[in-house]
Formats: sequence, C-alpha cells, structure tokens
Amino acid sequence: MDGQIALLLAQDGLVNGAVYALMALALVLLFSVTRVIFIPQGEFVAFGALTMALLQAGRAPGTLWLLLALAALTLLVEAVRQQRGVAVDWTSTAVWAVLVPGLAAFLVLVLAPASMLGQAAITMLIITPLGPLLYRLAYRPLAHATVLTLLIVSVALHGVLVGLGLLFFGAEGSRTPAFSELRLDLAGIAISGQSLVVMGVASLLVILMFLFFERTIVGKALRATAMNRVGARLMGIPTELSGDLSFALAAFIGGVSGLLIAPLTTVYYDTGFLIGLKGFVAAIIGGLASYPLALVGALLVGLLESFSSFWASAFKEVIVFTLIIPVLWWRSLNSRHVEDEE
Repeated sequence: MDGQIALLLAQDGLVNGAVYALMALALVLLFSVTRVIFIPQGEFVAFGALTMALLQAGRAPGTLWLLLALAALTLLVEAVRQQRGVAVDWTSTAVWAVLVPGLAAFLVLVLAPASMLGQAAITMLIITPLGPLLYRLAYRPLAHATVLTLLIVSVALHGVLVGLGLLFFGAEGSRTPAFSELRLDLAGIAISGQSLVVMGVASLLVILMFLFFERTIVGKALRATAMNRVGARLMGIPTELSGDLSFALAAFIGGVSGLLIAPLTTVYYDTGFLIGLKGFVAAIIGGLASYPLALVGALLVGLLESFSSFWASAFKEVIVFTLIIPVLWWRSLNSRHVEDEE
C-alpha cells in the first residue's frame, strides 16, 4: 500500500465515520435519557434516503402514510389515557400528531416542491415526528420496564419497520443526486463535494448538539434526566417530554444521515440496519454514556472498515464487529454493576 492509497482509504473512512458518529450520538442520547437501546435507529437512515428518492421521482412516499397512521393512533391513545384520568399534554401531542404531519401532507400532496432543498425539508418533516410517535406508542407504556425488556421491544420494532420499508419502497435500491458537484484535487487525491458536505454537516450537527446540551435550558433538562430520572422528575422536569424530544432528535439525526449517504451509495430498505449496528459499536466504545468517546469510536470504526476493505474485503464486517468484543471485555473489568432505576 502506498501513501496515496492510504490517503484515499483514510478519506473514505472519515466520511463513513462521520455518519457512524451521528448514529452513535443518537444511540447514546436515547439510552442516556430513556434507557432504550434503539435498534431501529438505522431505519430512520434508510427511510430518510428512500423518502427523498421517491419525492424526487414525484411520488408520495409510504413513510407519509405511516406518519399519518401513527399520528391518528397516537391521538386515539392519548384520548383513552385522558378518559382513564391520566394527565395528557395536548400541546406536545398537537405538535407531533397534528401540526407536523399535517404540514408534511400538505407539502407533499398539494405543493410538491421540485427543488432539492425543499424535498430535503419535507423528508425531515416526515421522518422527525416518527421518533416521538414511536416512543409514545411503543416505549412510554414501558417506561419502568427493565433495559432487557426495552431491548426486546426494540428488536421487535426493528422487524416491523424493516417489513414496512420493504412494503413502501420495494426490494430495489435508490440513489439521489449529490448536494454538491464540486471536485477537488489535493496532492493527487480526488475529493468530492458530497464528501465535504457529509463532513461539514456532521461536524455542524455535533457542534449544535454540544451547544444545545451545554447552553440551553431544554438541553440541561435532558442531561439531568439522563443523570437521574427520579431526581429530574422531583425537580419538575417532565421526563415523558424528555423522551419525546430525545426520540425526535434521534429521528432527525437519522433522517439527515440518510440524506447525506443517499448520493454516495445505493440505499435499500434494509441498508440502515448495518449502519445502525456500526453506530452501536461506536456507542459501545463510549460506554453508551460518553459523547466524545462515541465520536472517537465512530471514526475508529470508519477507518477500520475502510482499511479492512483493502486488506480483507470479504471479512471487513467481521473485523468491524469483532472490535466490540475487547471493548466489552475491558469495560466488564473496569465498571461496576448499577441497578436499574425505577
């Protein structure tokens, strides 16, 4: 391997690592706030990419009908909860189950914008509310369940969403045009504009998330919930709304990731599963708790995958996922068991 090939592989690894970093951040956020190991995080990626592809083809995506169905079911569930005497926050319910889905349906079915940025915005309007709606329907009733129970629910939800992805998009993959056609040649290394877009957007999201958690009241409330749910509840922080917001952020990150990778590779209905698993490996390196370590782990996973594809392409996935074994072994020796909070 000469230096030029190494630089090409490093570039590819950093681009992939940027996407895995976004996945890892979302997984750490969800586990910290809700104790959910969210296996279907990758489905947001695939749904985002394929929704964008269908919008560019001038067709209404199946994810829109999924969103409207989940919104209607959520309204029904909230009405039943209120009849049973449970306090319901109708303001947040109206946002996730009425306002955003209604706006998305109006833009798709009535306006149907032809610009790429408009289609990307509509895609995010469709994908983002799927997070809090799925949380309300699948996870909130099990808020006090064990982590293992929540993991089983995640696996089941993953199977359902993959099946729906096959129904909505079919078995054929899709790609979308690049957001940038720029081509650079640095020291003999070709750098595409889309690669720069991926790195730039991923870096911007990481910075915005840092500022959100460090500088805003809502972000600090999410951090408090992640540190101690009982204490946060006693201080008046609505932990149910924390779940809504964390799942909305995770869905948003997944949707953006889908938009970023769709011009780089053909995306299929089940493509998100492997992407999510590699993000999970990075999150495990961070102990499902540390954002900086998760970012480092994501870049490590991306570089390891890239160089493995050169040295042993048939075993690159095995090599990447084997990384999790020494990490878990090391953490098992250096961490103490903590009982689940009620």
